[in-house]
Amino acid sequence: MWGSEPLSQLRLAVKGMPHVSNASPTIKAAPGARPSPGDAVPWATLSTVMIGMFMAILDSFIVVVAGPAIQTELKATASELQWVLAGYQLSYAVVLITGGRLADLYGRRRIFVIGTAVFTLSSLACAVAGGPGVLIGARIVQGLGAALMVPQVFTVITLTVSAQSRHRVFGVLGVVMGMASVSGQVVGGLLIGADLFGSGWRSVFWVNIPIGVATILLALAHVPESRAERTRKLDVPGVLVLSAALLLLTYPLIQGRDAGWPWWTWACFAASAVAFALFAVLERAVDRRGGEPLIKPSLFAQRSFSLGIVLVLTVYALLTSYYLALSVSMQEGLGMSALGAGLVYAPAAVTFFVCGLVAGRLVPKYGRRVLETGAVVLSAGYLTTAVVLLSGPRLTPLLVIPTLMLQSVGGGLLITPLLNTVLARIDPQTAGMASGSLSTAQQVGAALGVAVVGAVFFHAFRTGAASGDRVHAAGHAFALTSLTACAIAALAALLVFLLPKAPPTKA
Repeated sequence: MWGSEPLSQLRLAVKGMPHVSNASPTIKAAPGARPSPGDAVPWATLSTVMIGMFMAILDSFIVVVAGPAIQTELKATASELQWVLAGYQLSYAVVLITGGRLADLYGRRRIFVIGTAVFTLSSLACAVAGGPGVLIGARIVQGLGAALMVPQVFTVITLTVSAQSRHRVFGVLGVVMGMASVSGQVVGGLLIGADLFGSGWRSVFWVNIPIGVATILLALAHVPESRAERTRKLDVPGVLVLSAALLLLTYPLIQGRDAGWPWWTWACFAASAVAFALFAVLERAVDRRGGEPLIKPSLFAQRSFSLGIVLVLTVYALLTSYYLALSVSMQEGLGMSALGAGLVYAPAAVTFFVCGLVAGRLVPKYGRRVLETGAVVLSAGYLTTAVVLLSGPRLTPLLVIPTLMLQSVGGGLLITPLLNTVLARIDPQTAGMASGSLSTAQQVGAALGVAVVGAVFFHAFRTGAASGDRVHAAGHAFALTSLTACAIAALAALLVFLLPKAPPTKA
């Protein structure tokens, strides 16, 4: 359904693009796996891996709208529900860079297929879960599967599409990613409202199974196998230290707000900083010895990549947290159903889709100015929402739908070309580690956003709801959330203006 619509548009967007006949000479592909030379981009390959990306991102958002139904049926506590949402993001974030590196070693198609299989089987376990503990465990495994799938998407694009054409493909990937983020609420609401075969909230997991099986079959048929020829072995010390650092950072971000930010959350943050510093020392030492570090330090010497990582983290801090606040406002504040709350997002999802496609066509001509415009419009959209709600009217869907659409105009122009801007200068030999780092920034940003923006929203909503007027409390809380989001979007805009202006000169 939703997953197929952006992909059908992708066929139109990339039709006629030139095909790069060979991947980088440093890439070793299985015999017969590499696409044949021609004028067209290897569309069967790209659409297959993008389906995996769509599923992975969608499952970060689709469960938000299903949260109340899950809590009621499984009799889950607030903390258990939090882990249904957060367990996925935690395992996803911790394993992403390792997922990219494993693919460099053992083959991108192989790891993508394994990741999709893990994701699909764990979705089945989620769908039949009889209690919150089983559901949490299955979600953690589902995040592991997503972490094996997602880095391969960026790498496959980098290796199979010429630099001249890549901006259009990354543009469409940006649309797919943004649509997965924006439409997650809509898809979840529609599935729960339809209550197919009496499945209720379980349908948000059942839907992954046929799509996952089809993706595996398509990957085996159409995705070429490749690996980094010079990669020797996995940097195990780097994997362990980086995983510990990410765990120490993301766990308190996820749990801290509900726990009241006790001392151990701050101890984890301090230990995380030490672990990241140790990781940097280890990677430099491995690189100096001529080994294969998990992340090459030279990557961060590239201005577009180092700034881009922070920019991606900032942008994704907005998406998850803001849509979580809106979903709670619609369901708990206004008393809307999951379907009704999901449909509030529909106009914004369509707007994002259209603007994302337009951005892909504007970037070749106007370059960074497209991202700059998008960042400014996105900030203005959040500010407009706050001003409208603080000026007196009570929160209603019709009041926020126009401002959500304005946000989607900015988001479509910013997020769609962002990927190519960050990855355009990356050597194909380091594509796996670069894409894993980028995807990790997305998940850490999401956790950071939920911690910061979520703290603002839930404090204001709970304080206001204590007076008994939940509609007013939701409107006030969502207005404060919009102001916070505006400040974060303004930071993103500043980072955009610091990105290099000129495109890469080498193909």
